[in-house]
Amino acid sequence: MDKIKQKLVVLSGKGGVGKSTVTANLAMALASRGHEGRVGVLDADITGPTIPKMLGVRGLRLDVGQPGILPARGPLGIRVVSMDFLLPSDETPVIWRGPLKSMAIRQFLSEVMWGHLDFLLVDLPPGTGDEALTVMQSIPNIGGVVIVTIPSEVSQLVVKKAVTFTGQQKIAEELRVPFLGKIPLDPRICEDSDTGTPFIVQHPDSPSAVAFREIVAKITRTIEAG
Repeated sequence: MDKIKQKLVVLSGKGGVGKSTVTANLAMALASRGHEGRVGVLDADITGPTIPKMLGVRGLRLDVGQPGILPARGPLGIRVVSMDFLLPSDETPVIWRGPLKSMAIRQFLSEVMWGHLDFLLVDLPPGTGDEALTVMQSIPNIGGVVIVTIPSEVSQLVVKKAVTFTGQQKIAEELRVPFLGKIPLDPRICEDSDTGTPFIVQHPDSPSAVAFREIVAKITRTIEAG
């Protein structure tokens, strides 16, 4: 992990808000912003991994060699690690309790040879359970946390819990958390995720793709500002 410059965690208070879709497209936006071959994604959703599907690398396997586990390679050289690579079929469930899931995440963090990366994005499952706790406690020097939500009262209520979990105080102005931006709804985002082609590659000039790139620019400026 000491060869990774910035570690960013992506989480949400509840499911179904597009967190993994945001993670995949942020990774693509970072890679296309001068970091090609130096971006990694850890799919920390052990029981419901979706990142390989969204990045078009399903069916690949993690290589295990003398130095350790080597990530799969996705578009623009994005390095991907996911439980999905270890399952024999689409129908195979991962029926694990918290300690096993935490152990798997710690192995991904400690035994994967990520190499030199500018950014590692960690896509967490919804909520603030075992996986989130393990990641927050195990990764040294986390550079930032991106919290994804949608404009509904239910989501706003739950996202406050997620913000507080990461050590902040109140949501946006109330919680003193920088607002990174909003992504306009576009049905092609889901369509591209289903086909394994990140949206910003297929529709680079769309308002949503522009929003993704602006969010990445703001994340980069925030990190550089300390």
